[in-house]
Amino acid sequence: MENIAEISALVKLLDDPDEEVFQHVEKKLLEYGGEVIHYLENAWEQSFDGLMQERIENIVHQIQFKTVKEDLNLWYLSGAFDLLQGALIINRYQYPDLDEQKVINQIEEIKRDIWLGLQYEMSSVEKVKLINHVLYQQYGFGGNTKNHHDPQNSYLNQVLESKKGNQISLAIIYSTLAQKLDLPVYGINLPQHFILGYIDDSKQEGAEYGVLFYINAFNRGNIFGKHDVDQFLRQLNLEALPEYYKPCSNTDIIRRVIRNLISAYENAGATEKVAELNELQNILAENSI
Repeated sequence: MENIAEISALVKLLDDPDEEVFQHVEKKLLEYGGEVIHYLENAWEQSFDGLMQERIENIVHQIQFKTVKEDLNLWYLSGAFDLLQGALIINRYQYPDLDEQKVINQIEEIKRDIWLGLQYEMSSVEKVKLINHVLYQQYGFGGNTKNHHDPQNSYLNQVLESKKGNQISLAIIYSTLAQKLDLPVYGINLPQHFILGYIDDSKQEGAEYGVLFYINAFNRGNIFGKHDVDQFLRQLNLEALPEYYKPCSNTDIIRRVIRNLISAYENAGATEKVAELNELQNILAENSI
C-alpha cells in the first residue's frame, strides 16, 4: 500500500512548474518501472494540462523503451533462437501495448491453411509454391512498392494487417511459416536485398552452400538459383562472398530490421527515434563476438 500512496503523490507533482521538483519526481517514477504506467495513464486521461500530459507521455515512453532494451538484450544473450520473438520485441518499440498473441494467432491461421494443402510426396519446389499460393494469392500479401520507406513496413502487426511489407518483414513471416511446418527456409543477408534459401538437409552434391534454391519473399515468392545471385552481385560490383549465399543468424536479421527502421526514420526526420534505434542496434553490436 505504501507504494501506491507514494506513486499517487508523485503523479500529483508532475505538473509542478519547478524543474528541479519535476526531475526528482521523474527519477523516482522511472525507478518504479512498469508498475507506474497504469497510474500515469489514468492521470493523463484526467488531466487537461498540456505540459503534464507531455511529461507523462515521456515518462511512459522511457519506461517502455527500457523494457524493450532489456527484452532485446535477454533475447540475444539467450541465443536468439526464436526469430518471431525477436521481431515482436522490435514491434514493442512502436506498439508497446500490442496484443502479441493476436499476431501469433494470425501467423498460426496462415500456417494451418498451408498445412491443409501439404502432401508428403510433394517436392521442395511444390511445397514452396503452395506457401506462395496461400500467402500471396489467398491472403493477398505483397511488397509495398509504393511506399517502400514507410517504417510501418518493418512492424509485423502492421504488415499482417495491411498485407504490405518490405523485403525483410515479408521474409520473416515467410520463414516463420515454413519453419513451423518443418520446411528448412532461412534468411539470407544480401547487400541491398534480403532473400530466403531452401536448405538441403542432406547436403547432397550440387547444392551450393547447402542451398537448393532461393526465394524472393518480396516478389511473391519467386524461386531462383545461385547464378541469379551471382548476376545481382556483379551488377552491384561486389565480390561474391560466401555470406551472400548462405543463411544468416537471427541476430543478423533483427539487426537489419533495426537498420531499415533507422533509415526510414532518418528520411522522416524523426531524430529521437533514430537515436533510440541506434541504442537498440548497439545492444546487438556490443554483444556480438
